[in-house]
Amino acid sequence: MTNQNDANLLSNRFRGYYPVVIDVETAGFNAQTDALLEIAAVTLKMDEQGWLQPDQTIHFHVAPFEGANLEPAALEFNGITDPFSALRGAVSEREALSEIFKMVRKGQKAAGCNRSIIVAHNATFDQSFVNAASERTKMKRVPFHPFGTFDTAALSGLALGQTVLAKACRAAGIPFDNKEAHSALYDTQRTAELFCYIVNRWKALGGWPMVPGEEAGKLANT
Repeated sequence: MTNQNDANLLSNRFRGYYPVVIDVETAGFNAQTDALLEIAAVTLKMDEQGWLQPDQTIHFHVAPFEGANLEPAALEFNGITDPFSALRGAVSEREALSEIFKMVRKGQKAAGCNRSIIVAHNATFDQSFVNAASERTKMKRVPFHPFGTFDTAALSGLALGQTVLAKACRAAGIPFDNKEAHSALYDTQRTAELFCYIVNRWKALGGWPMVPGEEAGKLANT
């Protein structure tokens, strides 16, 4: 049985997983053919009372990989009008992922977790682009689970009755500026706040630490 102090450790909260919030901006929906143009990550930590909060942030504009497809509608949607502009200060996929993975592995080790897991809004999309870029650049020691995620769209639907990021944030009392949306950095920061809100709300309502199995069974039958 996990005692109160142990329950306040990040390494025990998600079965040894180290949650990392990710958001990407892309030139389309196909992770194999369409360019990854922007990526941001926010690591998380727990304080001594077990409340989850954002920790470190990292963000990159990314240069399209050679031969990448650029869908005009996607570029109009995310406002990246010229992916090749030097003013973007873009780096290669490999450089961006290398720096993100380095930060994630360091945080994972410090937290005593076994593996990292992506947290994202409609997480399958972001995970697919991270996985595809990792394969293209032949990255080694990818810290993330290859298919497991924590999807804040699903969690928000359960906890807040909303699945759109902006509406879920507002329901949680988190300010959201639509003019800033579709920037990987902004969306990642808001998603991190949203995930922390949901996890902390569950704790505040008495859902964590878990009630021992026998007592939980009694509660279920009351």
